[in-house]
Amino acid sequence: CLFCLFCLFCLFCRYLSFETKQTNKMATGVDVDDEIATTFNDFKLNAGPEKLRYIMYKVQGEKIVISGKGPRNHTYEDFCELLEDGVCRYALIDLEFKTTDGRPTSKLVLISWVPEDARVKDKMIYSGSKETLKTALVGVGIHINCTDRAELDFETSIFPQVKKFA
Repeated sequence: CLFCLFCLFCLFCRYLSFETKQTNKMATGVDVDDEIATTFNDFKLNAGPEKLRYIMYKVQGEKIVISGKGPRNHTYEDFCELLEDGVCRYALIDLEFKTTDGRPTSKLVLISWVPEDARVKDKMIYSGSKETLKTALVGVGIHINCTDRAELDFETSIFPQVKKFA
């Protein structure tokens, strides 16, 4: 009967939804703080009281929380100086650049900073929790993993990856 098919379809959809939610948190047990979505929406729309260049995130306990913000007048170099060796972080940065045809543009980029000299436990938690954060940052299409300072270099590493999306 048509009603039975509809019920089966609804159960299947609920099962998929449940599996997705479980998978996101089951990987490391880390969830995203509620403040992240609100701050991200303001950042994405360049709205709210703060005009920001970047937002930094860290895993604190069993939550990903905001660990710092950079004002709009900060540069990519200012942002890189805040990333410490041996300390894992996530960061969302608004990169402004010129396309190959000379048009000014900007892209939101999620950078996962998991340095090689970080503790093994931290590297596992940050690598396993990245998908949870990506799910909360809807609309960010560029994700870059960096493990050392050479991979943070704008001209040789970051810009070539970002300009593919311009």
